[in-house]
Amino acid sequence: VQLQAFGGGLVQAGAFLRLSCAPSGGTFRTYTIGWFRQAPGKEREFVAAFRGSAQTTHYADSVKGRFTISRDNAKSTAYLQMNNLKPEDTAVYYCAADNRLILSSLRIPDQYHYWGQGTLVTVSS
Repeated sequence: VQLQAFGGGLVQAGAFLRLSCAPSGGTFRTYTIGWFRQAPGKEREFVAAFRGSAQTTHYADSVKGRFTISRDNAKSTAYLQMNNLKPEDTAVYYCAADNRLILSSLRIPDQYHYWGQGTLVTVSS
């Protein structure tokens, strides 16, 4: 499964963006989808996950209440709705997928087998 992430851009603080993640050459209907981000000079960090088997959502504390992860199985696309963006949300955002994750592994980048190419989100103050 190859993933494509898109929807990033340059916005002002307080604005919103919706990122999309779609597979090419397959479907991730039962996969867990994760969104991660990496700011310059920092390690890749967990943002949100949609657990495929349990249909549950999980968020980093820094985005809880502002970001929403969802999945449209009919379109085989996952989304990350980002509201009330802050300058500290500036990063390259990646989507990832895997079909073998356990709950305790959702927030660990190395546990995901498939990755998209990343899309840049820049939030100006």
